[in-house]
Amino acid sequence: MRILIGTDMEGVAGVIDHDTWVTPQGQYYERGKELLTREVNAAIEGFFAAGADYIQVSDGHGYGGLTLELLDKRVEYRRGWSPYPYPGGLGEGFDCFAVVGQHPKAGTEYGHISHTGWFNVLDKRLNGISIGEFGMAVFICSELGTTPIFGSGDLAFTKEAKALVPGIETVAVKRGLTPGMGSECDTDQYRNQNLAAIHTHPEKARELIRQGAYDAMTRYLKDPASFH
Repeated sequence: MRILIGTDMEGVAGVIDHDTWVTPQGQYYERGKELLTREVNAAIEGFFAAGADYIQVSDGHGYGGLTLELLDKRVEYRRGWSPYPYPGGLGEGFDCFAVVGQHPKAGTEYGHISHTGWFNVLDKRLNGISIGEFGMAVFICSELGTTPIFGSGDLAFTKEAKALVPGIETVAVKRGLTPGMGSECDTDQYRNQNLAAIHTHPEKARELIRQGAYDAMTRYLKDPASFH
């Protein structure tokens, strides 16, 4: 059973904003990378415990989001942009797809650090469906026959994920507090508009992610159709 885990930083418990936590010049960037890596490791532990044979981790954060020395050594790691065969490494014969640290799509009310690609995007649509970064991966998965089985991030993201993949297993590790879609903001205003959130303690978040990944893999092995 082969799993690809895609990662991002803005949906991690304890990551507070874009400028100081997820960019190389940010004073908490290394701490943010560590928090993400430990959440990814929790998912890896859950997947392997439930029966996964192979896991590849695809670092989906633009600046790089993982501390490699801390990453579970049982997995392989993908980094570097290439659209071939598909973005993020999809298309290499994976059975399942999962995401850790995912933020909501642009314009999401009560989303934490919501954006799609960058903060100047108001809405992105494919076949009339509003999608974010996770949604793009879901459409690719549907073409390839890969099943999205797990996602962790903020509460708004988990709702977005379930709207696209009703059977997906999700874990919310924080919840945003800012109302409104931000359509009145310019790029810089929107980047700093939806930063308030209530976070789960990082250790508790990892426990939830580990269990969620385990449950997702266990259910997939028993009833893969339940994710569709």
